[in-house]
Parts: sequence; structure tokens; C-alpha cells
Amino acid sequence: MKKNILIIAGLILAANYANAQVLKLNDIFSIIQKNNPELNMYDAQIRSLDEASKGAKSWTPPEFGAGFFMTPYNLALTKATPTQKGMGAFMISASQMLPNKKEQNANEKYLQSLSSVNKENKQFSLNGLYAEAKKNYYDWMVTEKKIAVLNDNEKLLNFMIQSAELRYKNNLGKLNAYYKAKAALGKIEDQLEVLTNQEKKNKIALNTLMNRDRNENFTVDTNYVIKNYNAADTNYLIQSRSDIKAVAQNLEINQLQLNLEKTKQLPQFGISYNHMFAFGQSPWLFSLMATVKIPLAPWSAGSYKAKVESLKWQQQAFEAQRQMIINQASGEAGDLLASINSKKKQIKLFEENIIPALKKNYQVMQLAYEQNTGELFELFDAWETLNMTQLDYLDQVQDLLDLQVQMDKTLEQK
Repeated sequence: MKKNILIIAGLILAANYANAQVLKLNDIFSIIQKNNPELNMYDAQIRSLDEASKGAKSWTPPEFGAGFFMTPYNLALTKATPTQKGMGAFMISASQMLPNKKEQNANEKYLQSLSSVNKENKQFSLNGLYAEAKKNYYDWMVTEKKIAVLNDNEKLLNFMIQSAELRYKNNLGKLNAYYKAKAALGKIEDQLEVLTNQEKKNKIALNTLMNRDRNENFTVDTNYVIKNYNAADTNYLIQSRSDIKAVAQNLEINQLQLNLEKTKQLPQFGISYNHMFAFGQSPWLFSLMATVKIPLAPWSAGSYKAKVESLKWQQQAFEAQRQMIINQASGEAGDLLASINSKKKQIKLFEENIIPALKKNYQVMQLAYEQNTGELFELFDAWETLNMTQLDYLDQVQDLLDLQVQMDKTLEQK
């Protein structure tokens, strides 16, 4: 009964696996770009800054006032008498500072440029999300291949165990390697459990990146491509790296802010109008005045000069940051290229020399064992070496794919 339940459960799992959607890496990239909340956050910030820039050419608000003008405390004096007119008036006033066209234009350019940094930061974050997705995708892919290798080798091991049991019953063989084979079978089951759990972790990580239910079922495409890279020069990094572009945008914003501060040293003009409703038959009065602000007056220029000096030093900081990122990225790309080329040579040795030779060795040992000219421990040793080498080869492939992920992240490539 228990065995039947296990069989049914296995069939259900197999059916679910067969019906699972196969997502290619580009499919995952598209879903991340559309649904990841970190990218949505950047979109909202960009929209916020763009909306704020629409008010760049707004005028300063007008000022209105109302109250008594030159009115005596003795309110009786506000009334006219036969000998004199009343004193004081009720005044209304309005004033408006006139916009400086140069300052408005400089402010508009400055505010419109603010979102450019967030656009580059969004691309930089997207590049990091792509790298994280690729790492989990490739890990899952290699894990699938390891599971396939272990399943195939489990079949070979079962054949050895069953053959040894049959020979022992017929007094045709010894049990000198039988228990080692049984232990190896248990070890394979343990490895399969670890790898299955790793697949679950990779699936959860990818679903999280896609902002989906973490247990939503899908499978990965087990085909992969080994890329060829060229040495990355400075010009390529400047054109491809979003973080370098973000610093360049900060430099541009810094210059635009500096230009804006310079326009604030220009005089600012305004106009004010006052109307007095005089009391006690006195004539109504008005005043119409032009006003001017002089920012460069010695007692008011300190703030402007300090801001300009601060922006100049900030510009130097951005230039140093830009060069630092270029140097760091160039060094990383060079180290990764050397590691990738070395790893490719190792994998080529596995594919062309080591694994074919070990497969041939296993086939020779198997033939000898079947013809009763070889011992079980010799066949087991050949199997064990082949199994470990195949897994080691897949570890090398995984290392190479991880190096590719790091290189793609450094060069900001998909």
C-alpha cells in the first residue's frame, strides 16, 4: 500500500513537471523589466522629477495687502471739520516680482536634467537584476544536468549491484565491492536530494525577481552558450556602463546648477502698486513703484559665492568618481577575461580528453566483468571515477557560466 502511494505521488510530480512552462532567459528578463518593484520605484521617481520640472518657468506669487495708512490713533481726527479735512486712509497694495528670463531658462534645464540620473540608475539596477537572474538560471540549468548524470549513473550502479547479487547466488562472484556499491547508491540518493532542494531555491529566487508567487511552477531551458569576449577598452566601458553614465549626468547637472546660480547674481526687478482710500473728504492717493534686488551687494553675496565654490568642488568629486569606476571596471574585466579563457581550456580538456577516456575505460571494465575476466571492484572503481569526473566537469561549466555572468555584469551586457 505504501509503495503504491509513493508511485502515485511520483506520477503526480512527473505530470506537474511535464506540464510546467519552459521559460527562456530572455522571457525572464522581460518579466523582470515589467514587474520588478525596484524598477517600478525608479519609474515613479523619474515621473516625479519630470512633473516637478513643468513648473520651472513659474512666476513668484504676487503679494497683496490691506490696512490703515497714516491713520491717527485718535479716530476723531479722521473726520472732516469746517476748518480741516480728515486724516488717514485705508490702503490696499499689490506687488509682483518680474521673472528673469535667463534664470527661468537655466532653472528649466536644471530641473529637466534631474531625472536623467535616475534613468541611468534604473539601468544599472536592471543590469544587477539581470545578473542575479542569470546566476540562478544557470545554477538551475547545471543542476538539471547533474541530476541527469546521477540518474544515468544510478542505473549503471543498480546494474552492478543486481549483477553482483546474481553472481554471488550462483557462486560466480565475490562481494568484495558489493557494499561499496550499495553505499554509493545511497550517496547518489543524498546528492539528488541536495540538488532537488537547490532547484527549489533557484525557482523561488527567480519567481521573486519576477515578482510572482514564489512557488509558481516552471522549468528552464538547459541549452547554454559559451560566449567569446574581447578586451574591454575605456571607450567601451564609458559607452556601456550605466553607473559611469550616471556620473556623467551628475557632472552635467552640476554644471547646469552652476549656470543657474550664476543667473541669480543678476538684478531682479519688481513692481508694486498702492491705493489709499482717504478719510474725511481728503483726496484718494496712490503710489506706483519699481523695485530691484541686487544680489551682489557685499552683505548679501556671501551665500551665492559659497554655493558656486561648493559646486566647483563637487564637480571635481564627480570627475574623480567617474575615473575610479572606469579603473575598477577595466581591472575587473581584464581579470575575468583571463579567468574565462583559462576555464575554457580546462573544459575543453574534460570534453576532448578526460571524459572520453574514462568512458572508454568504463566500457572496457564492463565488458571484462560481463565476460568474467574482470572483478566487480575494478568495474566499480571505473564507474566511480567516471561519475565524479562528470560531476566535476559540470562544476567547471557552472564556474564558467558564473564568470560569464560577472563579465556580462561588468560590461553591462544581457
